[in-house]
Amino acid sequence: MELIQLSMPLLLSGLLLTLKISIFAVVIGFFIGLGLAIARISGSFMLAAFSQGYSSVFRGTPLMVQLFLFYYGLGQLSFIRDSALAWWVIGDGVRCAILVLALNSAAYTSEILRGGFMSVPKGALEAARACGMSKWLQFRRIEFPIAMRQALPAYGNEVILTLKGSSLASTIAVLEITGHAKRLMSQTFAVIEVFAMAGAIYLFINVVMIVLLRLTERSLMRHMAA
Repeated sequence: MELIQLSMPLLLSGLLLTLKISIFAVVIGFFIGLGLAIARISGSFMLAAFSQGYSSVFRGTPLMVQLFLFYYGLGQLSFIRDSALAWWVIGDGVRCAILVLALNSAAYTSEILRGGFMSVPKGALEAARACGMSKWLQFRRIEFPIAMRQALPAYGNEVILTLKGSSLASTIAVLEITGHAKRLMSQTFAVIEVFAMAGAIYLFINVVMIVLLRLTERSLMRHMAA
């Protein structure tokens, strides 16, 4: 009981930071991923090559390696330290974790959204052009909504993976849930108990996320059926 009373307040304070990192990373990663997906299907060889190369790099290397390269690697470069904006991001563990998680999530998100855009029926696009819709209106009213409905199940999995990936922020001295768990472990030596509590918190968050995503999917499916 004493261990729970000692551990839970710290782990719950880490929960707030975990949610902050995850939410910012997911939002930023979504918009970067959307841009990369559009570049991939734009028909431009250069844009498509850049998007594919970006995706290959971030999907082909471990997230922990990316965190280390950005935080410990880029942080050693003089031009990064001399740049106020770059050092504001890279020099802070939380902001660096958000950046790396966002860039990593963007690579996976771009592939998910690309699949969604590729699944848009050609007949819907032809009908939109026949109605005289501009490309922007066609994208906003036809392509993007249909693509999101198709991509939502896979994108929901990516959101959950990003949340779980935020635990690696502890490797760059960020005291989120896992960071606090490691500190408590070194203080109490109760390895199993502390990490069981941390795991229970992650499980609770993921269950809530899964329920919300399933409700969103059902709502969209009903809208499509109507």
